[in-house]
Amino acid sequence: MRVVAARGALLVALLVLWEIVGRASNPLLSVPPSAVLPALRDLLLLRSYPDLPASVLLTLREIAVAYGLAVVVGLACGFALGFNRLIGSAYGPMLAALYAVPAVVWYPSLMLFFGLDAASKIAFGFLLGFFPVTLAVLAGIRQVNPHLVTVARAYGAGPLGVFGRVMVPAMLFTLVAGLRTGLALAVIGVIVGEILGSKRGMGALINHAYGLLRTADYVALVLVTLMLVVGSDVVASLAERRARKWSES
Repeated sequence: MRVVAARGALLVALLVLWEIVGRASNPLLSVPPSAVLPALRDLLLLRSYPDLPASVLLTLREIAVAYGLAVVVGLACGFALGFNRLIGSAYGPMLAALYAVPAVVWYPSLMLFFGLDAASKIAFGFLLGFFPVTLAVLAGIRQVNPHLVTVARAYGAGPLGVFGRVMVPAMLFTLVAGLRTGLALAVIGVIVGEILGSKRGMGALINHAYGLLRTADYVALVLVTLMLVVGSDVVASLAERRARKWSES
């Protein structure tokens, strides 16, 4: 209850500060919450942007495809790097160095290669989600105690038994954390890609409202997009908790 009360107090303080600053600022550039609420109501009632449901579904579909590709390719690359010492030593540092490069520098090349349609947004979301998944798998494999593997083999466990009974529980928490980070970055990649250059999707609606100085609609669209981001993180958090309980049991 104290945590909830502290969060509520912080939220109220931020809203009050936002209202004061918004009323004192240029209405074309800043709006108070009292002006955002009517815009949010019109947005949810499909008055200001009737194509909102189609845009949300398109963005969610792009996120699902980008994250699915990031998980499949990331798991494959991570296990290849982790189980083969030569490949891991040769390409692991290169992968970490590429991950340190700001991802936004790759987006113009992706736009030139894939165009302005959904493919470039999916590629950008995949690029952002791929690295944390791969590196999480690699880190999880490296943190497995080799003595446990030796003991399991001494008791007659085969490769699948060692992997399922020893390695998976040991690396599960790191792996799930990487999957959660990959989901968050894939969501960010798709939405940022839509904002930087797209004709459809939530990012395109945000860019449209911002370009026309419809500041209240812009903030309302950002809030709806924020709900998508927070919702995906909540789902990932629940999965992480279940994985933690399973690994501790």
